[in-house]
Amino acid sequence: MAITDDLRKTFSDPTPLYFAAGTADLALQQAKKVPALVEQLRAEAPARIEAVRNTDPKAVQEKAADRAKEAQATLQARVNEFIGNLDVDLKKLGENAQDLALRGVGVAAEYAVKARETYERVAEHGEQAVKTWRGEAAEEIEDLAIAVEGKPEPVAAEEQPKSADARKPAAKKAPAPRKAATPTTKKTTPPAK
Repeated sequence: MAITDDLRKTFSDPTPLYFAAGTADLALQQAKKVPALVEQLRAEAPARIEAVRNTDPKAVQEKAADRAKEAQATLQARVNEFIGNLDVDLKKLGENAQDLALRGVGVAAEYAVKARETYERVAEHGEQAVKTWRGEAAEEIEDLAIAVEGKPEPVAAEEQPKSADARKPAAKKAPAPRKAATPTTKKTTPPAK
């Protein structure tokens, strides 16, 4: 049913018919003007043809040359103006390029300083890591602990090591971890014959 309703509306709507009628009327009005235009051209044509025949070729040539010179002068002026602007633009472009290059050098120098600082920080960290691996850090921590806590109790003379550096007390070694007792069988070797 919706299609039937749409078709009824389309066919009952007079707007498309009005459009066609208006177009036909405008075309008719323009067609009525054509005979008058033809008569006017017919009347003016002999005078125009005669004017063209009586025209001096040299005068036409001179007019064309004058127009060409004017066009050339105008073109030359515009080209000179463009080149002048281009020269100024090139100077500005050169200044901008130089400015950008200087900025780039500044940024590169800044990055070089940051890289150097980072390099130094990493080197310090590496130094501390190597000391830790060697056990030197443990000795320094022990020295700090002695400084903070005070000197340890004196050790008997027989236990003190014979070292050239009397300032440093001997580091105590931690006892070795005990192994779990496991039953072992003793292997006997036969006597040699």
